[in-house]
Amino acid sequence: MGAVSGHQRVLSGMRSTGKLHLGHYHGVLKNWVELQHEYECYFFIADWHALTTHYEDPSIIEDSVFQMAVDWLAAGVNPGSASIFVQSRVPEHAELHLLLSMITPLGWLERVPTYKDQQEKLKEKDLATYGFLGYPLLQSADILIYQASMVPVGEDQVSHVELTREVARRFNHLYGREPGYEEKAESAIKKMGRKNAKLYKSLQKRYQEQGDTEALETGRALIESQHNLSVGDKERLFGFIEGGGRIILPEPRPLLTASSKVPGLDGQKMSKSYNNTIGLREDPASVEKKIKTMPTDPARVRLSDPGDPEKCPVWQFHLLYSSEDLKSWVQESCKSASIGCLVCKQKIVDTVIAEQKPIRERAEVYLEDPKMVRSILAEGSEKARDIARDTMEEVRQAMGLTYR
Repeated sequence: MGAVSGHQRVLSGMRSTGKLHLGHYHGVLKNWVELQHEYECYFFIADWHALTTHYEDPSIIEDSVFQMAVDWLAAGVNPGSASIFVQSRVPEHAELHLLLSMITPLGWLERVPTYKDQQEKLKEKDLATYGFLGYPLLQSADILIYQASMVPVGEDQVSHVELTREVARRFNHLYGREPGYEEKAESAIKKMGRKNAKLYKSLQKRYQEQGDTEALETGRALIESQHNLSVGDKERLFGFIEGGGRIILPEPRPLLTASSKVPGLDGQKMSKSYNNTIGLREDPASVEKKIKTMPTDPARVRLSDPGDPEKCPVWQFHLLYSSEDLKSWVQESCKSASIGCLVCKQKIVDTVIAEQKPIRERAEVYLEDPKMVRSILAEGSEKARDIARDTMEEVRQAMGLTYR
Protein backbone atom coordinates (compact mmCIF):
# COMPACT_ATOMS: atom_id res chain seq x y z
CA MET A 1 0.00 0.00 0.00
CA GLY A 2 1.71 3.20 -1.17
CA ALA A 3 1.71 6.74 0.09
CA VAL A 4 -0.68 7.73 -2.69
CA SER A 5 -3.40 5.57 -1.20
CA GLY A 6 -4.12 7.88 1.69
CA HIS A 7 -1.84 7.28 4.61
CA GLN A 8 1.07 9.54 5.49
CA ARG A 9 4.30 7.60 5.69
CA VAL A 10 7.44 9.39 6.86
CA LEU A 11 10.95 8.11 6.16
CA SER A 12 14.18 9.46 7.58
CA GLY A 13 17.64 8.15 8.36
CA MET A 14 21.10 8.97 9.69
CA ARG A 15 24.53 7.76 8.65
CA SER A 16 25.92 5.43 11.30
CA THR A 17 28.48 7.73 12.90
CA GLY A 18 28.21 6.39 16.47
CA LYS A 19 27.26 8.35 19.58
CA LEU A 20 25.22 11.49 18.92
CA HIS A 21 25.58 15.02 20.28
CA LEU A 22 23.18 17.81 21.26
CA GLY A 23 23.14 19.08 17.66
CA HIS A 24 21.56 15.80 16.52
CA TYR A 25 19.09 15.92 19.41
CA HIS A 26 17.77 19.44 18.75
CA GLY A 27 18.17 19.28 14.98
CA VAL A 28 16.61 15.86 14.28
CA LEU A 29 15.62 13.59 17.17
CA LYS A 30 13.20 15.94 18.96
CA ASN A 31 11.38 16.32 15.65
CA TRP A 32 11.24 12.54 15.13
CA VAL A 33 9.78 12.06 18.61
CA GLU A 34 6.90 14.38 17.65
CA LEU A 35 6.41 12.92 14.15
CA GLN A 36 6.10 9.33 15.42
CA HIS A 37 2.77 10.22 17.08
CA GLU A 38 1.32 11.85 13.94
CA TYR A 39 2.48 9.61 11.10
CA GLU A 40 3.55 6.10 10.18
CA CYS A 41 7.30 6.56 10.70
CA TYR A 42 10.30 4.54 9.51
CA PHE A 43 13.70 5.63 10.84
CA PHE A 44 16.81 3.84 9.64
CA ILE A 45 20.50 3.74 10.45
CA ALA A 46 22.32 4.16 7.13
CA ASP A 47 25.33 1.86 7.48
CA TRP A 48 25.86 1.56 3.70
CA HIS A 49 25.98 5.36 3.48
CA ALA A 50 28.73 5.36 6.11
CA LEU A 51 30.79 3.16 3.80
CA THR A 52 30.72 5.78 1.03
CA THR A 53 33.25 7.84 3.01
CA HIS A 54 34.64 5.31 5.55
CA TYR A 55 35.05 2.23 3.35
CA GLU A 56 38.68 1.73 4.41
CA ASP A 57 37.80 1.27 8.12
CA PRO A 58 34.64 -0.85 8.46
CA SER A 59 35.60 -2.08 11.96
CA ILE A 60 33.84 0.91 13.56
CA ILE A 61 30.50 0.38 11.82
CA GLU A 62 28.91 -2.29 14.04
CA ASP A 63 29.54 -0.40 17.30
CA SER A 64 28.49 2.88 15.64
CA VAL A 65 25.14 1.34 14.67
CA PHE A 66 24.57 0.04 18.21
CA GLN A 67 25.49 3.35 19.90
CA MET A 68 23.29 5.32 17.52
CA ALA A 69 20.33 3.00 18.19
CA VAL A 70 20.81 3.46 21.95
CA ASP A 71 20.80 7.26 21.51
CA TRP A 72 17.62 7.20 19.43
CA LEU A 73 15.83 5.07 22.00
CA ALA A 74 17.13 7.13 24.92
CA ALA A 75 15.99 10.34 23.21
CA GLY A 76 12.42 9.02 23.05
CA VAL A 77 12.07 7.37 19.63
CA ASN A 78 9.62 4.63 20.55
CA PRO A 79 9.74 1.24 18.76
CA GLY A 80 6.03 0.87 19.58
CA SER A 81 5.24 4.03 17.58
CA ALA A 82 7.92 3.98 14.86
CA SER A 83 9.91 1.31 13.03
CA ILE A 84 13.66 1.56 13.70
CA PHE A 85 15.89 -0.49 11.41
CA VAL A 86 19.30 -0.89 9.80
CA GLN A 87 19.62 -0.13 6.08
CA SER A 88 21.77 -3.17 5.17
CA ARG A 89 19.29 -5.53 6.82
CA VAL A 90 16.89 -4.66 3.98
CA PRO A 91 18.87 -5.70 0.87
CA GLU A 92 16.03 -4.57 -1.39
CA HIS A 93 17.45 -1.02 -0.98
CA ALA A 94 20.49 -2.19 -2.99
CA GLU A 95 18.37 -3.85 -5.67
CA LEU A 96 16.24 -0.75 -6.20
CA HIS A 97 19.39 1.41 -6.23
CA LEU A 98 20.84 -0.80 -8.98
CA LEU A 99 17.66 -0.71 -11.09
CA LEU A 100 17.28 3.07 -10.69
CA SER A 101 20.92 3.51 -11.73
CA MET A 102 19.99 2.08 -15.13
CA ILE A 103 17.70 5.05 -15.85
CA THR A 104 19.34 7.93 -13.94
CA PRO A 105 21.38 10.34 -16.08
CA LEU A 106 24.94 10.87 -14.83
CA GLY A 107 24.50 14.65 -14.92
CA TRP A 108 21.75 14.46 -12.29
CA LEU A 109 24.19 12.96 -9.79
CA GLU A 110 27.09 15.26 -10.61
CA ARG A 111 24.98 18.37 -10.03
CA VAL A 112 23.81 17.40 -6.49
CA PRO A 113 25.24 20.31 -4.42
CA THR A 114 26.60 18.11 -1.61
CA TYR A 115 28.63 16.00 -4.09
CA LYS A 116 31.22 18.72 -4.76
CA ASP A 117 30.91 20.16 -1.22
CA GLN A 118 31.79 16.85 0.40
CA GLN A 119 34.67 16.24 -1.99
CA GLU A 120 36.01 19.67 -1.04
CA LYS A 121 35.56 19.13 2.71
CA LEU A 122 36.99 15.61 2.73
CA LYS A 123 40.03 16.20 0.51
CA GLU A 124 42.13 13.81 2.58
CA LYS A 125 39.91 10.90 1.52
CA ASP A 126 39.83 9.25 -1.89
CA LEU A 127 36.22 9.88 -2.87
CA ALA A 128 36.59 9.28 -6.60
CA THR A 129 34.44 6.16 -6.24
CA TYR A 130 31.30 4.94 -7.95
CA GLY A 131 29.68 4.52 -4.52
CA PHE A 132 30.28 8.14 -3.52
CA LEU A 133 28.93 9.48 -6.82
CA GLY A 134 25.89 7.23 -6.47
CA TYR A 135 25.07 7.85 -2.82
CA PRO A 136 22.32 10.45 -3.58
CA LEU A 137 20.64 7.78 -5.75
CA LEU A 138 20.94 5.26 -2.90
CA GLN A 139 19.20 7.90 -0.75
CA SER A 140 16.46 8.08 -3.38
CA ALA A 141 16.10 4.29 -3.29
CA ASP A 142 15.91 4.45 0.53
CA ILE A 143 12.91 6.79 0.25
CA LEU A 144 11.12 5.34 -2.78
CA ILE A 145 11.22 1.74 -1.61
CA TYR A 146 8.87 2.69 1.28
CA GLN A 147 6.67 4.86 -0.96
CA ALA A 148 7.11 7.56 1.68
CA SER A 149 4.98 10.64 1.19
CA MET A 150 7.17 12.88 3.35
CA VAL A 151 10.85 13.17 4.20
CA PRO A 152 11.77 15.46 7.11
CA VAL A 153 14.82 17.49 6.04
CA GLY A 154 16.61 20.75 6.71
CA GLU A 155 16.93 23.24 3.84
CA ASP A 156 20.39 21.92 2.93
CA GLN A 157 18.91 18.50 2.12
CA VAL A 158 15.97 19.61 -0.06
CA SER A 159 18.02 19.01 -3.23
CA HIS A 160 18.21 15.28 -2.34
CA VAL A 161 14.41 15.06 -2.13
CA GLU A 162 14.12 16.95 -5.44
CA LEU A 163 16.43 14.41 -7.09
CA THR A 164 14.25 11.63 -5.65
CA ARG A 165 11.13 13.24 -7.13
CA GLU A 166 12.82 13.50 -10.55
CA VAL A 167 13.92 9.86 -10.43
CA ALA A 168 10.39 8.73 -9.46
CA ARG A 169 8.88 10.84 -12.23
CA ARG A 170 11.27 9.36 -14.81
CA PHE A 171 10.60 5.82 -13.60
CA ASN A 172 6.81 6.28 -13.73
CA HIS A 173 7.04 7.87 -17.18
CA LEU A 174 9.13 4.98 -18.53
CA TYR A 175 7.35 2.07 -16.86
CA GLY A 176 3.93 3.27 -15.71
CA ARG A 177 2.14 2.56 -18.96
CA GLU A 178 1.14 -1.04 -18.44
CA PRO A 179 -0.58 -2.90 -21.34
CA GLY A 180 -4.18 -1.69 -21.63
CA TYR A 181 -3.50 1.22 -19.26
CA GLU A 182 -6.10 3.62 -20.71
CA GLU A 183 -8.80 0.91 -20.78
CA LYS A 184 -8.09 0.01 -17.15
CA ALA A 185 -8.19 3.69 -16.14
CA GLU A 186 -11.52 4.22 -17.96
CA SER A 187 -12.90 1.12 -16.27
CA ALA A 188 -11.81 2.48 -12.85
CA ILE A 189 -13.56 5.81 -13.60
CA LYS A 190 -16.85 3.95 -14.22
CA LYS A 191 -16.56 2.28 -10.82
CA MET A 192 -16.79 5.76 -9.24
CA GLY A 193 -20.45 6.15 -10.25
CA ARG A 194 -21.91 8.53 -12.83
CA LYS A 195 -21.71 11.76 -10.79
CA ASN A 196 -18.13 11.27 -9.55
CA ALA A 197 -16.97 9.98 -12.95
CA LYS A 198 -18.28 13.18 -14.58
CA LEU A 199 -16.55 15.32 -11.93
CA TYR A 200 -13.28 13.41 -12.39
CA LYS A 201 -13.38 13.94 -16.17
CA SER A 202 -14.01 17.69 -15.82
CA LEU A 203 -11.17 18.06 -13.28
CA GLN A 204 -8.85 16.07 -15.59
CA LYS A 205 -9.73 18.39 -18.49
CA ARG A 206 -9.19 21.54 -16.40
CA TYR A 207 -5.77 20.34 -15.28
CA GLN A 208 -4.53 18.98 -18.61
CA GLU A 209 -5.88 21.81 -20.81
CA GLN A 210 -5.56 24.81 -18.48
CA GLY A 211 -2.84 23.67 -16.03
CA ASP A 212 -5.26 24.27 -13.13
CA THR A 213 -3.35 22.85 -10.14
CA GLU A 214 -6.37 23.34 -7.88
CA ALA A 215 -8.31 20.95 -10.14
CA LEU A 216 -5.47 18.42 -9.75
CA GLU A 217 -5.63 18.64 -5.93
CA THR A 218 -9.44 18.33 -5.98
CA GLY A 219 -9.14 15.33 -8.31
CA ARG A 220 -6.65 13.63 -5.98
CA ALA A 221 -8.96 14.19 -3.01
CA LEU A 222 -11.86 12.77 -5.03
CA ILE A 223 -9.85 9.58 -5.81
CA GLU A 224 -8.85 9.24 -2.15
CA SER A 225 -12.50 9.35 -1.07
CA GLN A 226 -13.51 6.41 -3.29
CA HIS A 227 -13.74 3.40 -0.97
CA ASN A 228 -14.75 0.93 -3.68
CA LEU A 229 -11.53 1.40 -5.72
CA SER A 230 -8.55 -0.91 -5.30
CA VAL A 231 -5.07 0.49 -4.59
CA GLY A 232 -4.09 -0.31 -8.21
CA ASP A 233 -7.12 1.56 -9.57
CA LYS A 234 -6.39 4.59 -7.41
CA GLU A 235 -2.77 4.65 -8.59
CA ARG A 236 -3.90 4.44 -12.23
CA LEU A 237 -6.32 7.33 -11.73
CA PHE A 238 -3.65 9.46 -10.03
CA GLY A 239 -1.45 9.01 -13.11
CA PHE A 240 -4.34 9.36 -15.57
CA ILE A 241 -5.47 12.76 -14.25
CA GLU A 242 -1.91 14.06 -14.69
CA GLY A 243 -1.72 12.66 -18.21
CA GLY A 244 1.00 10.20 -17.31
CA GLY A 245 1.07 6.53 -16.47
CA ARG A 246 0.31 4.54 -13.35
CA ILE A 247 2.23 5.84 -10.36
CA ILE A 248 4.44 2.96 -9.27
CA LEU A 249 6.87 5.06 -7.21
CA PRO A 250 5.02 8.03 -5.66
CA GLU A 251 6.93 11.32 -5.49
CA PRO A 252 7.77 12.23 -1.89
CA ARG A 253 7.77 15.80 -0.68
CA PRO A 254 10.20 17.41 1.75
CA LEU A 255 8.83 18.06 5.22
CA LEU A 256 10.88 21.10 6.18
CA THR A 257 11.99 21.01 9.78
CA ALA A 258 12.52 24.18 11.77
CA SER A 259 16.23 24.87 11.58
CA SER A 260 17.73 24.40 15.00
CA LYS A 261 21.39 25.25 14.59
CA VAL A 262 22.94 24.12 17.81
CA PRO A 263 26.09 26.08 18.64
CA GLY A 264 29.33 24.24 19.25
CA LEU A 265 31.69 25.03 22.11
CA ASP A 266 33.58 27.45 19.84
CA GLY A 267 30.53 29.28 18.44
CA GLN A 268 30.53 27.40 15.11
CA LYS A 269 27.81 24.86 14.32
CA MET A 270 28.14 21.80 16.58
CA SER A 271 29.87 19.08 14.56
CA LYS A 272 32.19 16.15 15.21
CA SER A 273 34.46 17.39 12.45
CA TYR A 274 35.02 20.66 14.38
CA ASN A 275 35.64 18.77 17.64
CA ASN A 276 33.28 21.17 19.44
CA THR A 277 30.48 18.86 20.60
CA ILE A 278 28.68 17.91 23.79
CA GLY A 279 27.60 14.27 23.66
CA LEU A 280 23.94 13.42 24.12
CA ARG A 281 24.74 11.27 27.16
CA GLU A 282 28.10 12.74 28.13
CA ASP A 283 29.20 12.55 31.76
CA PRO A 284 28.01 15.64 33.77
CA ALA A 285 31.54 16.44 35.02
CA SER A 286 32.81 16.47 31.44
CA VAL A 287 29.89 18.66 30.30
CA GLU A 288 30.59 21.14 33.10
CA LYS A 289 34.30 21.29 32.29
CA LYS A 290 33.64 21.83 28.56
CA ILE A 291 31.14 24.67 29.10
CA LYS A 292 33.20 26.37 31.81
CA THR A 293 36.28 26.46 29.56
CA MET A 294 34.38 27.89 26.57
CA PRO A 295 35.82 31.08 25.07
CA THR A 296 33.89 34.29 25.86
CA ASP A 297 33.86 37.88 24.60
CA PRO A 298 37.58 38.74 24.15
CA ALA A 299 36.87 42.28 25.41
CA ARG A 300 36.15 40.95 28.92
CA VAL A 301 39.69 40.62 30.23
CA ARG A 302 38.85 41.63 33.81
CA LEU A 303 35.65 41.04 35.81
CA SER A 304 34.96 44.80 35.73
CA ASP A 305 35.12 44.98 31.91
CA PRO A 306 31.65 45.20 30.28
CA GLY A 307 30.96 42.53 27.65
CA ASP A 308 28.80 42.04 24.55
CA PRO A 309 26.78 38.76 24.57
CA GLU A 310 26.57 38.84 20.75
CA LYS A 311 30.35 38.28 20.60
CA CYS A 312 30.28 35.37 23.07
CA PRO A 313 29.70 31.69 22.07
CA VAL A 314 27.99 31.09 25.45
CA TRP A 315 25.21 33.51 24.44
CA GLN A 316 24.33 31.16 21.53
CA PHE A 317 23.49 28.50 24.13
CA HIS A 318 21.28 30.98 26.02
CA LEU A 319 19.38 31.65 22.78
CA LEU A 320 18.67 27.92 22.51
CA TYR A 321 18.03 27.07 26.15
CA SER A 322 17.11 30.10 28.28
CA SER A 323 13.80 31.80 29.05
CA GLU A 324 13.17 35.37 27.93
CA ASP A 325 13.66 36.61 31.52
CA LEU A 326 17.00 34.84 31.86
CA LYS A 327 18.17 36.14 28.47
CA SER A 328 17.30 39.72 29.49
CA TRP A 329 19.19 39.23 32.78
CA VAL A 330 22.26 37.89 30.93
CA GLN A 331 22.24 40.79 28.46
CA GLU A 332 21.93 43.41 31.18
CA SER A 333 24.39 41.79 33.62
CA CYS A 334 27.06 41.13 30.96
CA LYS A 335 26.90 44.64 29.50
CA SER A 336 27.08 46.23 32.96
CA ALA A 337 29.82 43.80 34.14
CA SER A 338 27.72 42.94 37.21
CA ILE A 339 28.35 39.18 36.79
CA GLY A 340 31.39 37.17 35.84
CA CYS A 341 31.44 34.76 32.88
CA LEU A 342 31.45 31.68 35.14
CA VAL A 343 28.10 32.71 36.67
CA CYS A 344 26.64 33.08 33.16
CA LYS A 345 28.10 29.71 32.09
CA GLN A 346 26.77 27.92 35.19
CA LYS A 347 23.19 28.64 34.07
CA ILE A 348 23.89 26.73 30.84
CA VAL A 349 25.70 23.91 32.67
CA ASP A 350 22.65 23.36 34.91
CA THR A 351 20.19 23.42 31.98
CA VAL A 352 22.17 21.06 29.74
CA ILE A 353 22.82 18.53 32.52
CA ALA A 354 19.10 18.61 33.49
CA GLU A 355 18.12 17.97 29.86
CA GLN A 356 20.57 15.06 29.56
CA LYS A 357 19.64 13.37 32.86
CA PRO A 358 16.54 11.42 31.65
CA ILE A 359 18.32 10.58 28.38
CA ARG A 360 21.31 9.12 30.25
CA GLU A 361 19.01 7.16 32.55
CA ARG A 362 17.06 5.64 29.64
CA ALA A 363 20.32 4.84 27.82
CA GLU A 364 21.58 2.85 30.82
CA VAL A 365 18.62 0.47 30.52
CA TYR A 366 19.53 -0.30 26.89
CA LEU A 367 23.29 -0.48 27.51
CA GLU A 368 22.69 -3.08 30.20
CA ASP A 369 20.57 -5.14 27.81
CA PRO A 370 22.16 -5.04 24.32
CA LYS A 371 19.98 -8.00 23.26
CA MET A 372 16.90 -5.78 23.60
CA VAL A 373 18.46 -3.19 21.25
CA ARG A 374 19.35 -5.87 18.69
CA SER A 375 15.85 -7.31 18.97
CA ILE A 376 14.25 -3.87 18.33
CA LEU A 377 16.44 -3.39 15.23
CA ALA A 378 15.71 -6.92 13.96
CA GLU A 379 11.95 -6.45 14.38
CA GLY A 380 12.01 -3.03 12.71
CA SER A 381 14.11 -4.38 9.84
CA GLU A 382 11.65 -7.24 9.26
CA LYS A 383 8.70 -4.82 9.20
CA ALA A 384 10.53 -2.51 6.81
CA ARG A 385 11.50 -5.44 4.60
CA ASP A 386 7.86 -6.50 4.18
CA ILE A 387 7.09 -3.12 2.57
CA ALA A 388 10.32 -3.15 0.55
CA ARG A 389 9.49 -6.58 -0.88
CA ASP A 390 6.03 -5.39 -2.01
CA THR A 391 7.53 -2.34 -3.74
CA MET A 392 10.20 -4.44 -5.46
CA GLU A 393 7.55 -6.84 -6.75
CA GLU A 394 5.82 -3.92 -8.49
CA VAL A 395 9.12 -2.50 -9.76
CA ARG A 396 10.29 -5.83 -11.19
CA GLN A 397 6.93 -6.36 -12.84
CA ALA A 398 7.01 -2.87 -14.39
CA MET A 399 10.56 -3.46 -15.70
CA GLY A 400 9.75 -6.89 -17.14
CA LEU A 401 11.82 -8.78 -14.58
CA THR A 402 9.23 -11.27 -13.33
CA TYR A 403 9.76 -14.72 -14.72
CA ARG A 404 6.90 -17.10 -14.11
